[in-house]
Amino acid sequence: MTNQNITNEQNATQQNTTQQAIDEQWMALALQLAQKAVELGEVPVGAVAVKDGQVVGQGYNLKETSQDPTAHAEMIALRNTAVNIDNWRLLGVTLYCTLEPCPMCAGAMIQARLPRLVYGAKDTRFGAHGSIVNILDETRFNHRVTVTEGVLADEAADLLQQFFQKLRNGK
Repeated sequence: MTNQNITNEQNATQQNTTQQAIDEQWMALALQLAQKAVELGEVPVGAVAVKDGQVVGQGYNLKETSQDPTAHAEMIALRNTAVNIDNWRLLGVTLYCTLEPCPMCAGAMIQARLPRLVYGAKDTRFGAHGSIVNILDETRFNHRVTVTEGVLADEAADLLQQFFQKLRNGK
């Protein structure tokens, strides 16, 4: 291996480490939003939209509170982002969500031309990034979302498990 190859490999490793730290920072904020959902008796899912290092939208589940089946954290964050940047095309935006998106949310991400999604825990009941279906990697759509999965997955899964355990225990 040449010195140039070693340097390139080191740079790539450093960039990956830096991106991982950035992803974890924003996912931690999404987890804080998920906690707000818990306080309202909602399934703990949070989402944060980031563009150029700034939060441009956010949301957490509000299905029960609003009696709206589309009030998923991701949908709220996407809507909030579009209003804040004054454009339905979410170019340059990364969405951080604590849970793998459902088919509705994945479809909205494609429609919004979202470039990148980062999520935490897998959703074995409704997941649309390989758990049940794989909408985000469908090549027949004119847009594909780049996906990073598993960021703070244990923390996101623990929050969900605790929430559902309390429901089962009647608390």
